[in-house]
Amino acid sequence: MRTSFRWSRALGLGTGLLVVLSSACAPADRGREARSTPRTDAPVSPRVVPLGQPVPKGGGIYKVGNPYRIDGILYTPVEDPTYDRTGVASFYSEDFHGRKTANGEVFDMWALTAAHPTLPLPSYAYVTNLSNGRTLLVRLNDRGPYARGRVIDLSRASARLLGFEMQGTAMVRVRYAGRAPLNGDDHYEQRFLASQHWYRVAAWTATRPGLGR
Repeated sequence: MRTSFRWSRALGLGTGLLVVLSSACAPADRGREARSTPRTDAPVSPRVVPLGQPVPKGGGIYKVGNPYRIDGILYTPVEDPTYDRTGVASFYSEDFHGRKTANGEVFDMWALTAAHPTLPLPSYAYVTNLSNGRTLLVRLNDRGPYARGRVIDLSRASARLLGFEMQGTAMVRVRYAGRAPLNGDDHYEQRFLASQHWYRVAAWTATRPGLGR
């Protein structure tokens, strides 16, 4: 009983942190998004959820996909349990918020999600910012990024929590963590976030004007 209470309290704090992060958004952040998000080669779907409206969880399909080519580079989707790569991460937000992802879900810039060029959708991945040691568990539900040397494109919330939203990019380590449920249940991501020693510091920073952005 005590363990269950501790987890539920931590989970609530982690969810509250994402609410705080979403309320800290500013229009000026769009300039950083434009510099950090190499997604112009991928088709953009119509917006199905307006900005400011709740985004539904799940609703997509499970897919690995066939090999495809973007900007002359061949990508071969595959489920690779041993996937462990280091490279540059970027993030995407308003321009794609509320639009369908590659597996049919709706992108929510305030969810712990990410785009990956080859791993199955939806699935999980651990992403570690190598400059500060922070790690998140994110849900992969989209394809991208398509710039050379970039290994993953994170949601705005994920980039902010990992501490690189201001810079736009960061050197990260990405590890495949298995398939994710189709219903979009994010308890695993939230629980992992709540268990991280640094997340209270991130929450404190996000509530201070001019910080955490």
